This record gives sequence, structure tokens and C-alpha cells, in this order.
Amino acid sequence: MQKLTVNLWMQGNAEEAGQFYASALPQARTEIESRYPTEGLLDFQQPFAGKALTVSLWVRETKITMINAGGEFSPNPSISIILCFNADDRASLESTWTALMEGGSALMPLDSYPFSARYGWVTDKYGVSWQLMESDEPVAVAESVIPSLMFGGEAQNRAAEAIEFYGQVLGAQLDSAFPYGQATESATAEALMFAQFTLGDDCVAAMDSAVPQDVSFTPGVSLEWPCADQAEIDRIWQALSAVPEAEACGWLTDRFGVSWQIVPENMGELMERPDAFEHMLSMKKLVIDEF
Repeated sequence: MQKLTVNLWMQGNAEEAGQFYASALPQARTEIESRYPTEGLLDFQQPFAGKALTVSLWVRETKITMINAGGEFSPNPSISIILCFNADDRASLESTWTALMEGGSALMPLDSYPFSARYGWVTDKYGVSWQLMESDEPVAVAESVIPSLMFGGEAQNRAAEAIEFYGQVLGAQLDSAFPYGQATESATAEALMFAQFTLGDDCVAAMDSAVPQDVSFTPGVSLEWPCADQAEIDRIWQALSAVPEAEACGWLTDRFGVSWQIVPENMGELMERPDAFEHMLSMKKLVIDEF
């Protein structure tokens, strides 16, 4: 059962993006999950009064959340989403690539590579990055939509450290790891060319960039982790948060620069309480009893 959710910061166009992805991506659908209230907003949020706040996108039953917000942040390739396709589903891969390339750009062209007979990396017109990959082995639905963390910039060569740390804090389990074996422009020989780990039932990929990057992790793409109770929120917040000035409304930034949203499992229910949105705006770490 999915627990980890990728959240995409959209610049006022989450509804439009949801419709685009619903038509562009395989087995996808979208809906507005929540709306901004009409009162209790901060000044910069006033233009969003009554409009969509979060738009849900399901791709092969994996949920991705788009946050309708301003121009403060935008997605970048430091966190991309891998879509895996079976070898007999190449037509779907090709059509998905064509759709995402409309107004987008290729970071790695769709082609044959040593690790995949058909692979491409594209940033779409909304700035979201997708890796499309054909697999020789049958792909389970639960493992066909995978967030991928690329450690570059200030986080260069820290992928293995991050996976170990997420194991200590969140129970991550390393499934596979492939070091470069020899140094590249920016990666050491011991750095990870590719690794896969699990957080609960969710697969996550990680890699150290082989070339220098001028982008790294930002709140443009964040990872949402639900907690069973306040004690779990407190423990994870204390362990993960490394940038006090980045703490706001349940958001934090960890030691690697990755943004997380640490939320109660019943967040949807809490947000239905009177003035819940206004209460949330006053918090850094979310406190269930203060909703």
C-alpha cells in the first residue's frame, strides 16, 4: 500500500497540468482534492481564494499530488519520476514520450542504452522530469512509478549516505546498489551510479550525478510522509529537519537538501475542522491537537 507521495509545486496551473497528465501518461486520472479557503489566507495567497489547493494525479494507481501555489519554487530534475514499461508495451512508452515532449525538452534522448533497450529522460512543459524506461523483466504495477533522487551540487556523492540515513529514520531498506567503479567529472568511483531502496512498500531510486549539476533539491518537488500519531511526527521531525528557516506548515528540509512534508495520517480529516487552514499556517511542525 502506497505511503510515500511525491508532491509537485505548480505555479498556479495545477488543474491544467492535471488534465495534461491525465491524457499524456499511461492509465492516469486526476481530480481536485482540496481547495483554498476564502478566508484566513496570507496576503500572497489571496489570489488563490476558493481555487484548487491540491490536485491529485494517479498514474497506474500511484498517487502524485500537485500543489497549486505561486512562483516561489518549481520542479527540477534533481527529483524525477521513473515510468517503467514492459517490453511488449513499447507503443505506450513511445506515445507517452511524444506527449511529454510537447513543449518539453530531452535531457537524455529516447534511444537504446546499455541499461535499457528503450529509455529517455524528459523535462515537460511544467518543469517536471520523467524517465521512461523499458524493462526486460516483467514490471509489477507497484514498481512501475518510482521517484528518483539525483544527488548533485552540494549533495554530490551523498546518495549512499542518504539511503543509510533514511534507513535509520524511516526504515528504508536497500534493494540494490551499483557504484560507478571509476571516477567521472563529479562522481567518485564509490559513488552510486544507481540504487534502489524501499520505504515501506514504496520503491525509490537514487543516484549520484556523473556530471556537475547547477540544480539540486528544492521544495519544487517534495516527499510527503504520513505519521500515525504525534509521537511519530515529533521523532521524524527531530531527526530529519536540518534547516530551521525552512520549517513551515509541516515542511522541512533535511541534511541533503531534500524537502519533506511530515503530516498526520488523518490530515484530510483535520483540514475539515473549522479554521484548520489558518491554524496550519501558524505552525512549523504540525501539532495534531492545534488543528
